Amino acid sequence: MCGLDLPRDPNLLVGTETSDDAGVYRLNETTALIQTVDFFTPIVDDPFDFGRIAAANALSDVYAMGGRPLLCMNILACPTKTMDQGVFRQVVEGGLEKIREAGALLVGGHSIEDAELKYGLSVTGLVHPERVLRNSGARAGDVLLLTKPLGTGILSTAIKGGLAGAATERQLVDLLATLNRLPMELLNGDEALRAGVHGCTDITGFGLFGHLREMAEGSGLSIHLAKEQLPILAEAREFADMGIIPEGAYRNRNFYSPWVRSALAEMDSLEMIGYDPQTSGGLLLAMDRASAEQLLALLGQHGYQPECRIIGEVRAADPGLVFLE
Repeated sequence: MCGLDLPRDPNLLVGTETSDDAGVYRLNETTALIQTVDFFTPIVDDPFDFGRIAAANALSDVYAMGGRPLLCMNILACPTKTMDQGVFRQVVEGGLEKIREAGALLVGGHSIEDAELKYGLSVTGLVHPERVLRNSGARAGDVLLLTKPLGTGILSTAIKGGLAGAATERQLVDLLATLNRLPMELLNGDEALRAGVHGCTDITGFGLFGHLREMAEGSGLSIHLAKEQLPILAEAREFADMGIIPEGAYRNRNFYSPWVRSALAEMDSLEMIGYDPQTSGGLLLAMDRASAEQLLALLGQHGYQPECRIIGEVRAADPGLVFLE
């Protein structure tokens, strides 16, 4: 939709201007609709797990806008000539598990015959018009809190190549299927804590650097990351050092590197992890430090499993740039 001259409506609170995670449309003074869609090809072999991951990935966009999912519709492409019908059912059942966990409803969907299996969701969510979170809302002085570790694209590539064991695959699947529900529900359940959040996005296909570039550009500020604070999945750095890096990471680097200033050597594996395309990645929250530290404490108290950290800060100088220091 980039570059399209779309009609403006004063009730369209979030459109395509800043490449945000979803569209938001105000219905009245207290209710706005969040609308998003996402689907992709399998990144794991088990069809039920694939369904869980694809659904968690699609639902994440609603959480990234500060809302809660309400209604979902399946999007399914079926290679009926080469794959057993039972596989499609398992995929949809995996998705339904995550829809129910999110407290949303499955209300239908659409399927087509295709040469390759694809699955995802169209999701409608709700948010108060004054509580919408955007990727362009960061403020100078904010810190950045990331709620899941990086390196999922690298580990997925290693698994597909038969280089990672069953335990690594299970850990990755569990992470990818984890909803971003708890962090946002904790924020929305505490007015004072929620007031400390100024911007949000989720880290997916454009990688950490790509999504931070969008936040920096939209907010008119710069992002400064502390390399030692980046949460990284076990084995991801090792595989990256071996050159087990997905093609999407190179595409991200080619596109976003003009706006990234790295203190690391060229092709350093840590830098490539920053470009690594993520699936069902964590929320990236721009918030004041006290609120970030409080949220981290609450996540620990509620038994939140993925590693999450404060990874950097937002500054006024050098708007639009991302620094890895």
